[in-house]
Amino acid sequence: MNVRVMRKYHLYLLLLCATVCWAENRPNILFIYTDDQSHRTVGCDPHSFDWVLTPHIDRIAAEGVRFDRAYIGTWCMPSRATLLTGHHQHGIESMRMEGAYPGSTYDPEKCPFWPSVFRKNGYTTAHLGKWHTGVDAGFGRDWDFQKVWNRPRHPENAPNYYDNQLIETNGGKPVMHRGYTTDKYTDWAVRYINERAKQPEQPWYLWLCYGAVHGPFTPADRHLGSYPHVEVKPAPDIYPPREGKPAYVRKMAFWERGPDGGPVERAARASGKTPVGMKDLPGRPLKDWVRQYHQGVLAIDQGVGRLLETLEKTGLDQNTWVVFTSDQGFAWGQHGFKSKVGPYDGTIRAPLMIRAPLEDRNAPRGSVVKSPVSGVDLPPTFFAWAGIDLPWKMHGRDLSPLLKARDAVWHHPALVVHTAKQYGSNTAVIPGPGDRRLYHGPGVPWYVSLIHEKYKYVRTLIPGEVEELYDLEADSHEITNLAVDPAQAERLKYLRAATIAELKRTDARLVDNLPPVAALK
Repeated sequence: MNVRVMRKYHLYLLLLCATVCWAENRPNILFIYTDDQSHRTVGCDPHSFDWVLTPHIDRIAAEGVRFDRAYIGTWCMPSRATLLTGHHQHGIESMRMEGAYPGSTYDPEKCPFWPSVFRKNGYTTAHLGKWHTGVDAGFGRDWDFQKVWNRPRHPENAPNYYDNQLIETNGGKPVMHRGYTTDKYTDWAVRYINERAKQPEQPWYLWLCYGAVHGPFTPADRHLGSYPHVEVKPAPDIYPPREGKPAYVRKMAFWERGPDGGPVERAARASGKTPVGMKDLPGRPLKDWVRQYHQGVLAIDQGVGRLLETLEKTGLDQNTWVVFTSDQGFAWGQHGFKSKVGPYDGTIRAPLMIRAPLEDRNAPRGSVVKSPVSGVDLPPTFFAWAGIDLPWKMHGRDLSPLLKARDAVWHHPALVVHTAKQYGSNTAVIPGPGDRRLYHGPGVPWYVSLIHEKYKYVRTLIPGEVEELYDLEADSHEITNLAVDPAQAERLKYLRAATIAELKRTDARLVDNLPPVAALK
C-alpha cells in the first residue's frame, strides 16, 4: 500500500473513530409525559397531601433536580404542540382544530417538529402513547418508531383513555388494543429501551406520553382499594365569592356543600358530560374524586419504577437523561374549578424532575429549583444536551445552568399564554367577549401570565377586566389579589411591562391589540 493510500486510510480511521466517539458520548433522553397530573400528586412536592406515595417519581427528584414551579402549558393540545416546536401557542403556525373533537391538523412545512432535526443529526427518535396534535403523527419524518393512540385521527375512539384503544404502529392501520393503557405504554417503553441497549453506539430520544391521569381518572383495578382513609382539606376559596378575581372566576361553581357540610360536586354542565365522556356526578364528595385521581397516579409511579429499573439493568442509566413532567395540572376545588386551563397553580402547575446521566458525577442530586420555568424551556435544553444547534428561534431558554449548580442564578420569567383553540397568526386579533373563540374549558377566556421570582401576574384579555398579582410564597393558594392594593402599584406596572416585553420577545402579534385593563384606584 503506497504512502498516499495509507494516509487516506488513517484519515478515514480517525474520522470514523471521531464519529463513533461523538455518537457514544451523546446522551439518550427519556422524556416521560403524563396527562393532567398536578404537582400536588407527587409525594416529594411539599404541597401534596401527607398520604401521597410516589416513591419512584420521587426517586427522580432525589437523584436529580426538582423544579418547584413548572408551567408546561394550559391544556393538552397546546402543551404538546409547545413540546414539539419550542414555541408558545401564539408561535405555532397552521395548527388548528377541525372536525369532530379532538380533530386537528397542521402543515408540517409551516409547523415543523424538532424531532426530525434530531433524526438528521444521528439520533433515533420514538414516540409512544397518546398523540393529540394533528392527524399526521409524523412517522418517517419526525419519528423512527411510533406506537400511538392517535386521538385526532379516530375521534370516535378518543374517550377511551384507559382501555380499548386504536393503536397505530409506524403509521400503519390502527389495531384495537385491550388492557389498562398505563401498563401497556410502560410495556412498550421497556421493550424499546431493551432494544436500544443492543445498539449502544446510537443515541436515542423517547417521548413516552401516558394518557393517565386524565378524566375519567380510572385507576388500575389493583389500586381501587388504595388510600382508603384519605383526609382532604378543601381549598379555601372552593365556594364563591372570590373577591378581586375576574368575573369568570367569581362565578366558577363546580362544588356545593353536601349534607355533612363537606364539598360535593354539583351539576355544573348542562349536557352532563364533556367531549371525552367525563360525567358530572352531582352529590359525589370531593374527597372521593381526589382519592380516585391519586389512585390513577399509582400505576404511573409503578411504570416509572420499571423504566428506571430497565435503564439500570441495561446500563443505559449511565448515559441517559430522565425527564418527568405533565402537560399541565388539574384543580380539585381550587378557585371553584374542577378542570385545568385557568392561570392558577391549582389548575396548571405541573411536576417537573430531571435526572442527569449517572456518569455525570458533578450533577446536583436532590436539589430544588425555586425559579419558575416553562414548557418552552425543555426543547432548547434537549438540544443543548445533544450538542445540536437550534434549527429555528425557540421561545424558551436552555435550563442547563440550573442542572449544573445548586446555587445557579436564574432571573428569567416564565410566560404562560392561553389563546383557547387558536394558534399562530390566528391569535393576532383577540376575539370580543361575545365570541366563543375567546373561551375554552369551563369558560376560561384568553389570558397572558408572567411568573417572575416569587410573583405571578395575570392579565385576562377582556376589556376592563381586573389584573391579578400574587405573592406565591406568602399566598400559595392565590387568594389575595395584590393588583387591587395601591401599595403594589409600582410592582404591578413593572410586571405588566415585563409581560409585554416577553410577548414581544416571542413575537406575539396579539401584543399590539391588548384590551385595556381595569383602571387602578
